[in-house]
Amino acid sequence: MRSDKENIIVKKSFEFAVKIIHFCELLESQKKVVVSRQLMRSGTSIGANVKEAQNAESKADFVHKLKLAAKEADETEYWLELCMAIDHYPDAQNLLDDCNELILILSKIISSSKK
Repeated sequence: MRSDKENIIVKKSFEFAVKIIHFCELLESQKKVVVSRQLMRSGTSIGANVKEAQNAESKADFVHKLKLAAKEADETEYWLELCMAIDHYPDAQNLLDDCNELILILSKIISSSKK
């Protein structure tokens, strides 16, 4: 299923993971370790699952791996919303917007791949 042309979900999920790493480093520097580690795990897993889906063995495997990415994106959304709800946490609105965009793209790919 791999293609050499630019793949928007691969690109966006990778760029999102980079932003998550930087944000988590900021959280760690502020001693917000528990949230940082949860966010790091789920936020970087999105891109890892998307990348793995590019080498899926079948259409069903592709959809399964993208569903895993979508679950990680939902969890990431939760942690980012939690950060937004706490006054003394850094602003995560841009990351939350990016995460919601990834969720929409993943949902569209999953639904169109099932047809």
